[in-house]
Amino acid sequence: QVQLVESGGGLVQAGGSLKLSCAASGRTFSQRAMGWFRQAPGQEREFVAAITWNGGNRDYADSVKGRFTISRDNAKNTVSLQMNSLKSEDTAVYYCAANKAGWGRERNPSGYDYWGQGTQVTVSS
Repeated sequence: QVQLVESGGGLVQAGGSLKLSCAASGRTFSQRAMGWFRQAPGQEREFVAAITWNGGNRDYADSVKGRFTISRDNAKNTVSLQMNSLKSEDTAVYYCAANKAGWGRERNPSGYDYWGQGTQVTVSS
């Protein structure tokens, strides 16, 4: 079992930066790919970024590519999302998620079996 706790959300002006962190507990964290998703009011949860179990590969949604960076530290059981050049359309609740495997179906929520509680990111224009 994996427990996930996100932090780092908040209010920021457009063009600013935020760094989200996700602290994980559980012995299988280092064996799993990790992902970040987001959900805006009235919209479906959407993929943001994912990283393989060893950090060797990353995947990003087109909407955040070049602005967001996902990273992980398996020694500290953490995964982070550095968000730069934020836009108002990035406003959402951001969720950290643990993939069922080391990689695979990383863009689909059904590929993940553990989720954090979410952290709100609000970008003012």
